[in-house]
Amino acid sequence: MPGVLYGCEIWALTLREERGLWVFENRVVRRIFRPEGRGTGEWRKLHNEELNDLYSSANIVRVITLRRMRWAGHVALRMEDRRGVYKVLVGNLEVKSPLGKPKPRW
Repeated sequence: MPGVLYGCEIWALTLREERGLWVFENRVVRRIFRPEGRGTGEWRKLHNEELNDLYSSANIVRVITLRRMRWAGHVALRMEDRRGVYKVLVGNLEVKSPLGKPKPRW
C-alpha cells in the first residue's frame, strides 16, 4: 500500500482513475486470499462483496481522500492568513474591489 500511495496527497483523481485503483486493490486482495475451493475440486473466484467481508480495511480511494484532507490542513496551518492562496484554500474570498475606474497598466 505505501508504494501505491506515494505522493497521493497531490493527485487529482478522475472517476476513471478511481475505478482503476479499485480494480487494482481487488486484484491484489483476491490474490492474497486465493480462489475458494469447494470439497469437490471446483474452484471459483471470490466476488467483490466477499472480498470486502474478508478484508475489512478502508478502500484505497477513501485512504487517498483522507490523506489529501490531512495534507490540506497541514498546509493551511502553516500559511499566513493574508496570503491569497490561503484564502482560496479555506474558501474565504471576501475581497472588496476598489471603487472607481481601473487604473491603466502601462
